[in-house]
Amino acid sequence: MTRPFEGIRIIDITHVLAGPFAAYQLAVLGAEVIKVEHPDDPDQSRDSGTDGALNHANMGTGFLTQGSNKRSITLDLKQESGREVLRRLVKGADVLVQNYRPGAFEALGLGYEAMLEINPRLIYCSISAFGQDGTRREQTAYDHVIQATSGLMAMTGTEEVHPIKFGAPAVDYATGTMAAFALASALFQRERTGKGQHIDLAMLGVAMMLMGSHLAGYFRNGREPKPHGNKQPYATNSCYEAKDGLLMIGASNLRQQKRLWTVLEHPEMVKANNEARVTDREREEALLADIIRTRTADEWEVWFQARHVPAARVRTMAEATHDPHFATRNVFHRFASAPGVDGAFGVPLAAFKFAHGGPSIETPPPVMGAHTGEVLAELGYSEAEIADFRAGRVV
Repeated sequence: MTRPFEGIRIIDITHVLAGPFAAYQLAVLGAEVIKVEHPDDPDQSRDSGTDGALNHANMGTGFLTQGSNKRSITLDLKQESGREVLRRLVKGADVLVQNYRPGAFEALGLGYEAMLEINPRLIYCSISAFGQDGTRREQTAYDHVIQATSGLMAMTGTEEVHPIKFGAPAVDYATGTMAAFALASALFQRERTGKGQHIDLAMLGVAMMLMGSHLAGYFRNGREPKPHGNKQPYATNSCYEAKDGLLMIGASNLRQQKRLWTVLEHPEMVKANNEARVTDREREEALLADIIRTRTADEWEVWFQARHVPAARVRTMAEATHDPHFATRNVFHRFASAPGVDGAFGVPLAAFKFAHGGPSIETPPPVMGAHTGEVLAELGYSEAEIADFRAGRVV
């Protein structure tokens, strides 16, 4: 069964995380993705991750995360002959994604307007920290800098210890996901209009979207979100110490809190409205703390879930990934080995399944420049021309 983006060609001139992750989302859904890197300056993610040997080999786990189903070529865009190769690539492409500093590609003659002249149907996506315009346009940032800028850090942590950066680079991954959504939308729009599109995506804007309900609250009454840590506004929606670890309870709405107090045989604690829950929070918390200490976190998780009360033992990543639940979910993909990688490894695939034609991985993350000769030949370059490119460090 054909996957959604089969037949779509994407030129991926991105580095680190958000941009590569965006192209990866479409690659696992069938798009042909050609990753472009400078021959002497590889994607920064190639030497990042938890395996030092792989980092030195330019196959770091940071790159493996989002390199599958891509072809890799090297190309020096600072040389005119390199730019000409890219222009030839663009003629037959559907999408170009780049995440360099605003203005950098325009200075090389590779901006949206220039590429539009070559291919009017091209979807051109520019990903940056702050966007292609605005007072911060020239500034640069990474995930943690955006977390600091956006207010996301200020609302994370405990009352005593804050601000705290969110553990995973959530803004980067959210930006990649948002970019994939924008690209899919632009491709769908092109089916109706026949026209290409320029997507200007800013990490800071994505960070603000991640705080949507908090923003709406602030715009309404000026109240800024406070860091709560594991202690949420409602006692029935917080974390507690069990016999052997932590249990997170998620009885959030009025119906769920009524069910929780009922199954715990404390109907007198049921509240009729959320204001009463806030007012009586300390008493509810003290009672729940005493109750939860009487069993292990695993016992409570099973007990609450059997009674339709959201609850879970707080797990480590190792524990979470070994959950048998994932056996049928296809969230991860395992490789026995791959060129440039000695031994088995796993990568994230997708958080969703299709009934047919869904996400899948066919090829492993490529070593740098593995497909340069192959792609150049497809573009019509002769063996002699490719040899000249190599001699001149164009590729």
